[in-house]
Amino acid sequence: MSRIKQSFCLPLFLDRGLSVDETVCRASEVGYAAVEIWQRAEAPFDELVDATREHGLRIASMCGHGTLTEGLNNPGNHGRIRDELYASIELAAGLDIPGVIVFSGNRNGRDDDESVDVCAEGIAPVMKFAEEKAVNLNMELLNSRRDHPGYQCDHTGWGVRFCKAVDSSRCKLLYDIYHMAIMEGDIIQTIRDNIAHIGHFHTAGNPGRGPLDENQELCYPAICRAIADAGYDLYVGHEFQFEGDPAAHLKAAFDTCNV
Repeated sequence: MSRIKQSFCLPLFLDRGLSVDETVCRASEVGYAAVEIWQRAEAPFDELVDATREHGLRIASMCGHGTLTEGLNNPGNHGRIRDELYASIELAAGLDIPGVIVFSGNRNGRDDDESVDVCAEGIAPVMKFAEEKAVNLNMELLNSRRDHPGYQCDHTGWGVRFCKAVDSSRCKLLYDIYHMAIMEGDIIQTIRDNIAHIGHFHTAGNPGRGPLDENQELCYPAICRAIADAGYDLYVGHEFQFEGDPAAHLKAAFDTCNV
């Protein structure tokens, strides 16, 4: 039995010749524990809920609010984001979804140190509700060098400071291995040092955000062993881009991380 509970980002596997139900069914047959989405409004959400119930998978993660670039670092967004998070937490709790994603937003000239506190202040009013509902709010780490220019939560250190400022067991990080490989490297040691603050993982090959194969530089079996050895018991979600047979890529990624 794998020590890693694996998930995959459904949007990347749609429109590839398989229906939602067929994709979830294939994933279940391979051994996946969960599937995930980004924004609910952009996904066949009700269909996915039905498919996961039919095939015994869990929905592992979804976005808790909109606007990646306009996030918690702007006080003007706090009221809207809080309302969206209350609704997302309620829905997640009802569907047994363990985590929802939150975003710092882009810097737009904002100071990194001050923005830690601004983001913490923005999310603080919903944290008691998240604790009561047993739902993690996972601040996503993204690279600002290549894919998301200007994004503020672009280093693990900043994300950890945010979690400590919030000071809740339900405030975590979405540690995206691909993005942090671009920004800082030292993946395995960083995971070991900060596992207490991590509530979800994303994978992809670097460079190129492709499959987890021999054509990229990250050694995913070693990374997944480090994650398992650290005692992590939530989900590792595959978020890579690919060409070809989706079922084959689902199986290949699962086998790579099945440590």
